[in-house]
Amino acid sequence: MAKSITLARLATAGACALLLLAAVGGAAAKVEGDTVVLGAAVSLTGKYSVNGKNTKDGYDLAVKRINEMGGVKVSGKAYKLKVLYYDDESTPARGAQLAERLINQDGVKFVLGAYSSGLTKAIAPVTEKYKVPHVEGNGAARELFTEGYKYLFAVLSTSDYYLRDAVNVAAEVAKEHGRDPKTLKIAMAFENDPFSLDVRQGILEAAQKHGMKILVDDKLPPEINDMAATLTKVKAVKPDLLLVSGHEKGATLVVKQTAEMKVDVPIVGTTHCDSAKIAETLGKTAEGILCASQWDRKLSYKDKWFGSADDYAKLFEKEFNYPAPYQAAESTASVLVFADAFARAGSFEPEKVRDAIAATDMMTFYGPIKFDPTGKNVAKPMVLYQVLGGDYKVVAPTKWAETKLVFPRKMPQ
Repeated sequence: MAKSITLARLATAGACALLLLAAVGGAAAKVEGDTVVLGAAVSLTGKYSVNGKNTKDGYDLAVKRINEMGGVKVSGKAYKLKVLYYDDESTPARGAQLAERLINQDGVKFVLGAYSSGLTKAIAPVTEKYKVPHVEGNGAARELFTEGYKYLFAVLSTSDYYLRDAVNVAAEVAKEHGRDPKTLKIAMAFENDPFSLDVRQGILEAAQKHGMKILVDDKLPPEINDMAATLTKVKAVKPDLLLVSGHEKGATLVVKQTAEMKVDVPIVGTTHCDSAKIAETLGKTAEGILCASQWDRKLSYKDKWFGSADDYAKLFEKEFNYPAPYQAAESTASVLVFADAFARAGSFEPEKVRDAIAATDMMTFYGPIKFDPTGKNVAKPMVLYQVLGGDYKVVAPTKWAETKLVFPRKMPQ
């Protein structure tokens, strides 16, 4: 009897020791020999599958490049990187499940972002709960950074920054022409969705900063097939800027209908005109339109891993046989943030890595990266293209521009 009690006690003690070891092991990062494992749920199927592939390709190119260059040096030892992937099927609930799986079952302590704000919104509470650093490049919604998350960081510009630079450029141009920016008048129209309303908020803040007046502030109809009501108002008040966010349909409509209705505004800017392919499909009617984008290969950003933005784009196309989209570039930049933070932290302890990420101040081929206390990248500006000669030319920010803004926009004949 005494012997069986002793054995039972030993078994209990052994089980407790194993539980303790498991708890200690659970707190450490997943390192396989000389390889540290990151995790990602990405959309390989479902409605986001194209951009999900862009995201995965961006991660894979970063990992390959870092490993080719000898990996990441942490406390004097070189480590390779590896990403463990699951398919979130373009579904937020599935993304959250997979984040739990990566952390709890696979022992992953560093998470790369999913594609889209919706998936990011579903995964962020999970990474926050387990205090796992989460670096993403494809969730732009401003609301992600109003929740007080301490472990979520985004390398991309949030959606409220998409058309801020159109206002800033207008102020610059006004000064060049001897005009006070306060005298500029803005007309604007937005789809009633979270992304576009974030864009609107950014314009309002920039306009307030420069003291500009808003004369038209319209919501676009749910089915955006006609902007005539808004454009009639615009024609009557003669603003200096017309700014629109209505995804691809809105971009196409503002180009077509300003031409049809002869609405002559010196600066016209919109989101999504590159994905709407306005330069390629609308010819001269698109000439002079300003377009917002996260990144471009013609920018003069450089880093130690890829060289210039154009070097990155060439390497990406060679590797994957299609042109580098900004979704891939920002995904690659997310991996670079982890690599930089590991080296500075000198550790794979999640809390130390989190603190190192929060203190990031680096230049990459994708642009400068520096996070504010909410986890937003406040160093990288959006890119503004202007459609010139049937092509998209970078005109802002002026420091990185390839050509000067053509102002005022000349109405197509």
